[in-house]
Amino acid sequence: MLEKTETLEKIDAFCHVLPRDYAERLFALDGVPAVANLRKRIMNIPALVDLDVRFRQMDEFAGYRQIINLAAPPVEDFGSPALSAEYARIGNDGLAALVAEHPDRFVGFCAAVALNDVDAAVTELDRAVGELGALGVQIYTHVNGHPLDEQRFEPFWERAAELDLLVQVHPCRNSSWPDYPTEERSRYEIWWTFGWEYDLSAFMARIVFGGVLERHPDLKLLIHHGGSMIPHFSGRVGPGWDQLGSRTPDHQREDVTGYPLSKRPLDYFKMFYADTALFGAPHALRCALEFFGPDRVLFGSDSPYDPEKGPGYIRSGIADLAAMDLTDTERAAVLSGNVRRLTTRIPESGSSPSRGMNPAQRPPAPRTSR
Repeated sequence: MLEKTETLEKIDAFCHVLPRDYAERLFALDGVPAVANLRKRIMNIPALVDLDVRFRQMDEFAGYRQIINLAAPPVEDFGSPALSAEYARIGNDGLAALVAEHPDRFVGFCAAVALNDVDAAVTELDRAVGELGALGVQIYTHVNGHPLDEQRFEPFWERAAELDLLVQVHPCRNSSWPDYPTEERSRYEIWWTFGWEYDLSAFMARIVFGGVLERHPDLKLLIHHGGSMIPHFSGRVGPGWDQLGSRTPDHQREDVTGYPLSKRPLDYFKMFYADTALFGAPHALRCALEFFGPDRVLFGSDSPYDPEKGPGYIRSGIADLAAMDLTDTERAAVLSGNVRRLTTRIPESGSSPSRGMNPAQRPPAPRTSR
């Protein structure tokens, strides 16, 4: 089976890294629980910061390169909006430097922005794309507990649509989110196994019913973990939400009254894109491919987060794609063609990406109404 993928280009569209300067500055922060948790993960997963380890892992796979982003936690967790924006800038500078220094390994990066200050986030997004050459942006499923269909985030969505960017969406919750209202914390890492998937799915629903895709239908939202729960619950998402409001008492009507939509909810959910970061579960990959279609699924491994600390889910992701009932054209599209179509500034293999953009690629000026 693997001969179906051996000679194909592979662009891993969702990989995490910690540039050294960013990591060092991060660990200088005192009293931030997310930083303490990250320090433990780095000790267990050297490939987050050690490029020699990372490159040895990547060498196992022919024709393989990565799009990188900053490893969680989100910069909004670090403190004030000003501090969050500072760490986004430091992280983006580090990501851009890695891409410039290792174009044979990294085809590009998706920038970080601090959405606890939306104006600052848009400014940094413009800098990351226009000066550093970012291919896209990574956001999280909420901003300090606030859903991203709140009106204050609209300038970000407007700018992401204007720039025609790939928008990676990563889940975001921790053990402080209890599984039951009578408890103080999540137990048994349920917050990770199921909570992250609920986070992603709830994000998608709020983007749909909050009208973000109605207003910006060309947004390229790449949902981590194969589109999460949505493909597996398509019956509830489809016929279930066709009956929106039928289960809600009249005095709670505002809870089911969202932005006016021009088509059924299921059609909006099919407008998202999904990666293949499904932790070696071929049946889940098959479900994602059937729901979104091969033209909206991108190869992405979540590296280096796997039991082998880097190569495991790259290997299983490639093997699972080789085993799928896809045409050669569809398989090549998932492995690299789709991400190239969505992010047209990816350099060809063997050429170096440039910092910033040439004049023909310059992003449009932001709208002055903001």
